[in-house]
Amino acid sequence: MPKPPRSLKGHLLLDGGKLRGSYFHRSVVLVCEHTSEGAFGVVINRPSELRLRDVVEAELPTRFEDGVVYSGGPVEPSSLSFLCSSLSQVSDSVVEGVVFRHDFGDLFELPKSASMNLEVRFFAGYAGWSPGQLDEELRRESWLVHPATRDLVFSVPSERLWRQVLIEIGGWQARLLADSPDDLSSN
Repeated sequence: MPKPPRSLKGHLLLDGGKLRGSYFHRSVVLVCEHTSEGAFGVVINRPSELRLRDVVEAELPTRFEDGVVYSGGPVEPSSLSFLCSSLSQVSDSVVEGVVFRHDFGDLFELPKSASMNLEVRFFAGYAGWSPGQLDEELRRESWLVHPATRDLVFSVPSERLWRQVLIEIGGWQARLLADSPDDLSSN
């Protein structure tokens, strides 16, 4: 496995086949921050049955009320956040064209025109790592790392994302993992 970049902000972490039985089995995590103080991200391939209107009591722009809430991770599952596409490069982008926000008041500031191709994804909870924890998990090869793109974050259907990114990573090991059944005992 190639050595990961120093900061994994803007990268995807994929279950590399060693997380069976854990919350992160076959997950794809977008790393939103990674510093010497720790890291956090959101699982982007776990939609829940909930809609935003089911979990937010405050007034929301009506166009977002039916938004699917993803299970973003096991840490603070009652905390809410969102990723949204950005037409311009902003200094706090996670990936070019993608920003992460906690303040739902920001939803009122998003462009109102449907022609702006605005994409938003909502999350309950997040994945978090204490200082050095993620680096240790990478040394143990628990995760595969791949650069994130706006298309991977928003355009690939959740049920296909893990496999799609493995295919992009390439190599026989990633391909073998991508083609393996979820339950190896059924193979």
